[in-house]
Amino acid sequence: MSDTRFPPLRADDPRQISGYVLEARIGEGGMGTVYLSRTRGNQPVALKLIRREYGENEEFRRRFTREVEAAQRVYGAHVAPVLDHSAQSARPWLATRYIPGVPLDDALDAHGPLPPGAVLHLLACAARALDSVHHAGVIHRDVKPGNLLLAADGPWLLDFGIAKAAGAVRLTTTGRLVGTPKYMSPEHALGRELTPAADVFALGLLAGLAATGHHPYGGGSALAVAARIAGTDREPPDLTPYPEPLREVLRLCLAARPEERPAAAELAALCRRLCGRGPLDFAGWLPAPHLAAIQATEAAARLRMALPDAPTVPAVPPTAPLTVRDADAAEFIRRVRGTRRSGAE
Repeated sequence: MSDTRFPPLRADDPRQISGYVLEARIGEGGMGTVYLSRTRGNQPVALKLIRREYGENEEFRRRFTREVEAAQRVYGAHVAPVLDHSAQSARPWLATRYIPGVPLDDALDAHGPLPPGAVLHLLACAARALDSVHHAGVIHRDVKPGNLLLAADGPWLLDFGIAKAAGAVRLTTTGRLVGTPKYMSPEHALGRELTPAADVFALGLLAGLAATGHHPYGGGSALAVAARIAGTDREPPDLTPYPEPLREVLRLCLAARPEERPAAAELAALCRRLCGRGPLDFAGWLPAPHLAAIQATEAAARLRMALPDAPTVPAVPPTAPLTVRDADAAEFIRRVRGTRRSGAE
């Protein structure tokens, strides 16, 4: 894991994109590079610049537009909203609200697995986020540790709905795959039609990793793990290393048949009941080393962006439609809006 300082821009990085001045790098992945920037109102954003080979494909651009417009309909607790995008630029890009936090995979590498209670709380929040995504008619398709950000106010789900656009591109680069094989559902690994249940399976994989530091389907190459996932109806994973009640939750999420998995809303309610925490209870929700890393990231972001000495508040437009069915999630959004109004005063 890199430290909490933001890497500076490289010589070949752009300095601005469509009026967004780039401040630093946040990270880089299969779809593109993510930069720290800000809105005209001085609110920090994470701007993802899509890789050139995707941008050169017209079908990708069309799908990118459709998927991002669908993603902009998603508002809910623990969802980092899409604020802006362009498919017509030389390289497509999208901007989301910047959340100062640590990706789950980096956190596990640096500080080890989470206790069962924290995993259940993480599952409850991430499942609520997925429920908002699914309720808006979007399937995430790439739920993985790098797309779940641990923050002081809980986990935040990133990059929802974008993987479908990537599926339009047949890349010729040797060894490159669209998607994340180690975090695919069996039906995804087998190339079958996906439903929201595929995201629930992936969330179960992510939770299993968070609890032990090991993938539920073992080690080896990504393709080897994906092959074991594809054959889970014949050889299900060994869940004995996980304590109850987490083990039963994982058994439900990792059911081979999609129709046997709980819906995201059902999973959220179950995990909330089991972890014993309310939906807005994040006091000490993670072990001290993990919280310290998050606080260091917040401090680095404030220093880099010259922000006030207060946690970043995820912006939600006051007229945005609430697509969440969970009353607690709706209350979370109303609380965020109230915070923004009081801050403006």
